[in-house]
Amino acid sequence: MRNGNLRKIVIVGGGTAGWITAAPLARMLCGQAEAGQHCQVTLIESSEIGTVGVGEATLPTIRFYNQMLGIGEDDFVRKTQASFKLGIEFRHWGRLGNRFFHGFGDFGPAIHNRPLWAYWLRMRAQEPTLPSYEEWSTATMMAAGMRFTTPQPGEQSPANAFNYAYHFDASLYGAYLREYALGHGAQRIEGTIVRVETSPENGFVDALHLSDGRRIEGDLFIDCSGFRALLIDGAMNSPYEDWSHWLPCDRALAVPCKRMDPMTPYTTSTAQSAGWQWRIPLQHRTGNGLVYCSSYLDDDAAANVLLGSLDGEPLDQPRQQRFTTGRRKQAWVKNVVAIGLSSGFLEPLESTSIQLIMDGVSRLTALLPDRSFQPALAAEFNRQMAYRYESVRDFIILHYKLGERDDSEFWRYCSNMSIPDDLAHQITLFRQTGRVAILEPEGFEEPSWASILLGLSVVPQRLDPYLDLVDPNLVRRHLMGVHDSISRTVRSMPTHASFLAEMGRR
Repeated sequence: MRNGNLRKIVIVGGGTAGWITAAPLARMLCGQAEAGQHCQVTLIESSEIGTVGVGEATLPTIRFYNQMLGIGEDDFVRKTQASFKLGIEFRHWGRLGNRFFHGFGDFGPAIHNRPLWAYWLRMRAQEPTLPSYEEWSTATMMAAGMRFTTPQPGEQSPANAFNYAYHFDASLYGAYLREYALGHGAQRIEGTIVRVETSPENGFVDALHLSDGRRIEGDLFIDCSGFRALLIDGAMNSPYEDWSHWLPCDRALAVPCKRMDPMTPYTTSTAQSAGWQWRIPLQHRTGNGLVYCSSYLDDDAAANVLLGSLDGEPLDQPRQQRFTTGRRKQAWVKNVVAIGLSSGFLEPLESTSIQLIMDGVSRLTALLPDRSFQPALAAEFNRQMAYRYESVRDFIILHYKLGERDDSEFWRYCSNMSIPDDLAHQITLFRQTGRVAILEPEGFEEPSWASILLGLSVVPQRLDPYLDLVDPNLVRRHLMGVHDSISRTVRSMPTHASFLAEMGRR
């Protein structure tokens, strides 16, 4: 049995996943030589093997990842051509002509420990002319006005109850983190892996053989090789759980186009006849893509849909990526841990691709083994990541399942398909009682579920009876006070473009 702390960690594959993984490991482990705890972090990548660069929109937790690394926001935004993201605008989801917004953050302060949107539902039943619930979301109103600023620390105003993320060039972010990781002691090896050497005694990976004859040994091997899953599939044979019966889209086309003003502080998701289209604004271009189901739309027709709906001149030919939605049943097997696409894939409808990479890295660093590789650590990692993937999966399925679209075979399939039990419970709970169950604390929070359920026109049959015990005049004053505070504050904010311009001058 191997004993002692890890001495060599080998990451297979660069790109966004590889360098997101390498950066915190280098910061955490490579500078401990004085304490006798030095661990070498090596990343192997080949410039001959391309990377998948469709995930350019993120969730707010990326800010905490960057802060953990000590990365300054101004420098990060400049070097990755980033813009700010307050949420996602959904068009034609649920029914043709429908539009709603998933804003980051809360709907203002709760009343007696009940969410503001629940009181809005109660008031709307009595006052049909009450403004949309979205007007109580600061992020949504900022997006509608093309405004942006960062939340003010310590400010208790209802208008400060918003969060934000970024849109950025994924290749530039990967390069940014590569420079960071190398600067903190990680090593990069250019090479192509031709053979994985495993131990005849226990099946652990002992070394990787490169095409030029080099042999790279390691204790822990992290598979960031993307859909190839070189180690977790090729060497460990971890089975893949197929979720395409719930999420039938199996292809994506991506193409950048010339940026057109205004530069929106949000991502746009437009439902199409056999999938959906994204629009992601960056400083130097706009990222576009179409996620679709090949059973209902052929590749040529998909390209026509995408190219025919760009709002600027295309800067390249569309690139296609084929995929099967699902996850590895075990992302950690023996001394191999899969991070990113090698671990699983969920379409980027809610911008979770990079988030899931960071989730995997966070859990790995928290459960980092020694060279004895106690099985309980792998079991706990696999339990947590399975729950995480399934939680995100259910949130994405929600968008497809609910709605009234009957204009294509694809949407008829989605509205009639069976769904996972936890999601069915969530929908039933909201429909019957107006409540949201948070099944995974680190997943999408109550305001996010409420935004999608309300945006897809799910009207609860009953509401929390406690709401009736609160003085309706007090509720109305509170709601309208929050509404006025948000409106007034948003009007005073700079535009997204002017905020970015000012940041560029700092």
